[in-house]
Amino acid sequence: MLLGYNTNGFAHHDPFEALELLAEIGYESVALTLDHGLLDPYAQGFEDQLIRMSRTLDRLGLRTVVETGARFLLDPRHKHEPTLMSPGENARRRRIEFLEHTIDVAAALESDCVSLWSGILHERIDEQVAFDRLIAGLRETLDYAAEKGVTIGFEPEPGMFIDTMDRYAELLDRLGRDDLRLTLDVGHLHCQGEVPLADHIRRWGPRLVNVHLEDMRAGVHEHLMFGEGEIDFRPVLAAFREIGYAGGLHVELSRHSHQAPDAAARAYAFLRPLLAST
Repeated sequence: MLLGYNTNGFAHHDPFEALELLAEIGYESVALTLDHGLLDPYAQGFEDQLIRMSRTLDRLGLRTVVETGARFLLDPRHKHEPTLMSPGENARRRRIEFLEHTIDVAAALESDCVSLWSGILHERIDEQVAFDRLIAGLRETLDYAAEKGVTIGFEPEPGMFIDTMDRYAELLDRLGRDDLRLTLDVGHLHCQGEVPLADHIRRWGPRLVNVHLEDMRAGVHEHLMFGEGEIDFRPVLAAFREIGYAGGLHVELSRHSHQAPDAAARAYAFLRPLLAST
């Protein structure tokens, strides 16, 4: 397992300086959230930044996953929109094209996966219609990823159409294909009462390609510094080791950017001894 950190927790830093800081602390992997200033595929100079990013990652010895959860990259007025659940076909097409951009980035960087989620369903429509909408977008995205040799990890997200592990299982059944893998957020499990956490890790281990870590309280979707929530991380990390997970454990503290260097150092100091002792 590799300790990693999500760049959405360094929103006020130059992304290349953030990578230097993370490597200096001891992190071995980074979850790259494509955003304004960080491999924005619509920005001038994108190709040059991608080359620089590849060289920097190689020099620092950092593994990567690519995250697609930028808040206002595609729409400056509406958080996370458009998504695969958006009502307009053109809006969904824009999300799919963005996901294809992220797949291209992941291929260029030889990243472990691209991580995505469903989005929020804002309409009251038939459940089958909603699933058909999501599955159509996922199939197109998965087909493109297969052409590029990139793995897709799907993250159940509180408040979205696919929010729990049961809903993820239902999605897999309806999708009818084996190449949709899993991004597992430990805090989300605890928040939604999907416990014991270790049981879910063991059950879903074969599909796991990416992990998000943060502390959290039951019923409150707020990413907290380790020790400020309710999660006992020793059995969680032991379960990841038990299943032989070898990917990144990416700390996700997007609301701690105002203290990013300290937050990243504190998270590492909390997790590293636990990993060493499990």
